[in-house]
Amino acid sequence: MIIKKFQAETEKEAIMMAKEEMGNDAVVLNIKTTKQKGLKKLFRKDFVEVTAALEEKRTTVNLPVSKVKEATEQDTKEKQKEESENTNEKKNTERKPSAIEEKLNNLQSMIEKQLITSDNSKESSESKEEEKENNINLAFIKLVYSQLVDNEVDEKYANLIINEIESALKKESNIDSILSGIYQKIILKLGQPKPIEIENGKTKLVFFVGPTGVGKTTTIAKLASDFKINKNMKVGMITSDTYRIAAVDQLRTYANIMDIPLQVVLTIDELNEAINEFKGYDIIFVDTAGRSHKNNEQCDELFHLINDIKVDEQISKEVYLVLSAATKYKDLKNITDKYSTLEGYRLIFTKTDETSAIGNILNIKLKTGASISYISNGQAVPEDIYVVDMQKIAKLLLGGNE
Repeated sequence: MIIKKFQAETEKEAIMMAKEEMGNDAVVLNIKTTKQKGLKKLFRKDFVEVTAALEEKRTTVNLPVSKVKEATEQDTKEKQKEESENTNEKKNTERKPSAIEEKLNNLQSMIEKQLITSDNSKESSESKEEEKENNINLAFIKLVYSQLVDNEVDEKYANLIINEIESALKKESNIDSILSGIYQKIILKLGQPKPIEIENGKTKLVFFVGPTGVGKTTTIAKLASDFKINKNMKVGMITSDTYRIAAVDQLRTYANIMDIPLQVVLTIDELNEAINEFKGYDIIFVDTAGRSHKNNEQCDELFHLINDIKVDEQISKEVYLVLSAATKYKDLKNITDKYSTLEGYRLIFTKTDETSAIGNILNIKLKTGASISYISNGQAVPEDIYVVDMQKIAKLLLGGNE
């Protein structure tokens, strides 16, 4: 991992410097504004410091843990057999340990054995202290792994993060550097947020798709309000969600309040006509009916509506898949598999205030490779929607506070 700092007068300039030197794959880890005080104001200007990171290409390495596991496999089996015989009358309610947990347990047992051996062979106190520190570090890694899993990060992805960090650890690594490494690795895995951006001279056509009940209509109202009121953009809205009369009425109410024109369409021809009527607008939001991923006919109808519309060179199209962060991961996997027909979609997660675990945000990002754009955590329009903050997500995944 390459980490560099860039200083400029504005945040935008500092980020551009990072992109120019490190490329578009660079991820911003931290942004700090420094204001000069006292007499320094006369000689130095305020500046913004951006810390950026770039994940280097991984090469295959032989992990020390793997070697240790092979060397101590027999001792571990005997120990597990003895423990099983002593507790065979007790009811076992704990979940089966994962491969990474077994690896950490094996390594911890090996280190304890080495400590006893070192005592018998009268090794130096310095060597003993180093072994003890390694033991503490391994226990801390195991604790972090458990925290990720408790936050409902899939074990496959928790293993991936721990293994990548473990291969990069040096002997002098301490708990602070381990935690910092895992934190930075999660931010890199989450990637850069990709919100809606308006291109000069072009109309942005934005579709919102997803299952029923995830909050697509409210999400559109929040974003439309932001672009209309806060960004002073010319906004139009289209809805094809005629399956629910309440959905049309809800969007029409928002449109009237914000003085935004709304078109209701039933067919792809009507959609093309509505888009033509909004030519010259900065952005057009399109609400679609919620579709169950189990209903192939309805999904195919939606995909046809989005893929087969006619847009000219002055219109750029984007698709946002809206998902509830409170949905079970198993269902989210099936939903994203169904919507994979829509290439290049971005992700919006709603209802983050309705769940105590946000591991699904990382799970779906790594499963689909799609960029995350926005997080929504309430019903208030337009307040309760934000461009996703990867640093905050990483901290929450590691057990930090918002």
